[in-house]
Amino acid sequence: MSGHSKWSQIKRQKAATDGAKSRTFSRFARLITLEAKKANGDLSSPGLATAISRAREVNMPKDSIDRAVSKGASKEAGDLEQVVYEFYGPGGTACIVDALTDNKNRTTQEIKHLFTKNGYELAAPGSALWAYTKSPDGSFTPNEPLVELNEADEEKIQTILTILDEHEDVQQVYTNANGYESTRD
Repeated sequence: MSGHSKWSQIKRQKAATDGAKSRTFSRFARLITLEAKKANGDLSSPGLATAISRAREVNMPKDSIDRAVSKGASKEAGDLEQVVYEFYGPGGTACIVDALTDNKNRTTQEIKHLFTKNGYELAAPGSALWAYTKSPDGSFTPNEPLVELNEADEEKIQTILTILDEHEDVQQVYTNANGYESTRD
């Protein structure tokens, strides 16, 4: 019976799920802070109301939502900035990375490094946006026709989407590959 501990297995699984939940909550907290700053803390603002409802959909605690709203409405709120990066992924897919950062230069260099390390490059602004329609809430919807990927390209795009998902400043990643919706809500 030595070497088999049910608690150690549960502990690893709990750590993984708690880590994923923490990343999701911190992303929504940053988004709520930005929207609260834009709306000066007005909860009836459409952008802030949307951000709060999306956070509630993933079961973010009310205390965390309230803290993010008060942080955005306070005078000490950091300068959060929304930035959009574009790149072409495997199979010619046009991809958009939507990020929220307090330091644009740092985030740009980190994203550039992630791309370079995986064989991709940042595209010029506007070079991949032609493949999308921007909705009023700020999300991007890919235009038809969607790009069909072979099995090797599907593995590559899944790898880069996973890497981008782990970056703390990245809010959402959009791709026009068939079968891939936005990687995060």
